[in-house]
Amino acid sequence: MPTSNEHQRVGQTMGVPQAYSQARQRQDEEALRRSSTDDSGRKRNLSYPPAPEPLPFGVPDNHTHMDFRDGSVHVSVGQALDAANAVGVPGVIQVGCDVESSEFAVRAANEDARVLAAVAIHPNDAARLAESGDLEAAIERIEQLASEERVRAIGETGLDYYRTKEPGRPAQEHSFREHIRIARTHAKALQIHDRDAHLDVVRVLEDEELPDLVVFHCFSGDARLAEICNENGWYISFSGTVTFKNSLDLREALQVARPELVLVETDAPFLTPHPYRGRPNASYLIPATVRFMAQTMGADLEEYCRTLAANTRRVYGDFQPSS
Repeated sequence: MPTSNEHQRVGQTMGVPQAYSQARQRQDEEALRRSSTDDSGRKRNLSYPPAPEPLPFGVPDNHTHMDFRDGSVHVSVGQALDAANAVGVPGVIQVGCDVESSEFAVRAANEDARVLAAVAIHPNDAARLAESGDLEAAIERIEQLASEERVRAIGETGLDYYRTKEPGRPAQEHSFREHIRIARTHAKALQIHDRDAHLDVVRVLEDEELPDLVVFHCFSGDARLAEICNENGWYISFSGTVTFKNSLDLREALQVARPELVLVETDAPFLTPHPYRGRPNASYLIPATVRFMAQTMGADLEEYCRTLAANTRRVYGDFQPSS
């Protein structure tokens, strides 16, 4: 996903979910500045896609950003979760990218039993924070948040060579290694952001003592990287990108991946699955990606959902707080 400070933060509708159709229309056009055009400068469709058919068995979204704004309405955490629940998405992992979004993730998880949290400094933010001299303080705050019971992962952390060029990469690697240490110390899963940096991500992972659970968020590799994940017992999380027409490598990776290591996510509000690519994304669209994955694998949909749900629980534990 793009780095956190490049976005406006928070939240239209069988049609669009009711929660989205009833949300307050945004009037601030400046707040829509990022969202109104795509990378080529073309106008985007800012309406949310229609709700997919509900899943036969609930599958959580293991990576979302409910605090990032997209589209033309405000949607609260509760509304977003209600819309997801209505189509068979029982819960989400709310993922942090900096101190502010990590603190939001913890608050959301403590306030709603359908949310679990992941906290981290995104690799692109790590490079900028190092330049300003603020990286170590940010990492220290992430370690404080890591002790929270409803924080179940340290992430997203890793390496991003698409947005951060050579001068900032040592800071990214330092931050990545520190996040690995935090995950191991606090016995949390590690959620990895890997963009155009496969070889170095694997090098760092092989060089460090890792926590028991490692997840490649929004997997962007090929069948060979999937085989490496298989060999190491690392989880592979597929987003809407697996549905894109030009994503042959991802579909080959899905077919190679060990079924017990496969997860699914939205990375909302980004990476909306086909045929709604470019429009705002949200956790209620998980069924579209799950159905595509099951069809690609020639799997029974309900059995496939049960496998994905079991894998998610194995990594993040139960959503409901312990009594």
